[in-house]
Amino acid sequence: MCGIGPFIPHKDTPFRDKPAGSADLTCFLLSLIRLIHPNILLPATTALSSVESNGRERGILSGANVIMPNLSPANVRDKYMLYNNKLSSGPEAAQNLRDLKDRMDAIGYKIVVDRGDSKL
Repeated sequence: MCGIGPFIPHKDTPFRDKPAGSADLTCFLLSLIRLIHPNILLPATTALSSVESNGRERGILSGANVIMPNLSPANVRDKYMLYNNKLSSGPEAAQNLRDLKDRMDAIGYKIVVDRGDSKL
């Protein structure tokens, strides 16, 4: 697996004033990685959805093949804030799996729930 997403600054780090990355560059890099490593597990990250409302869909359409809803219990999610405004509800949350399935269906993809082991 190769995880790649846009940089999002966090207010409590030395990088707080650095510019955020873009969905466009992230999707370009996802496409490039998919071409270089066709069998790799490549997630459309929460960060990608945090910088653009349809970021997860764009990531999948750019070559990502993994989505990972937030499985943390809702009452502790705020303790895992890697960056400001991290999404942890809506289609990002495991409680809204139906919405996530609908969003993937809308772009022609189906969610498969298994380990994701390589078939090669």
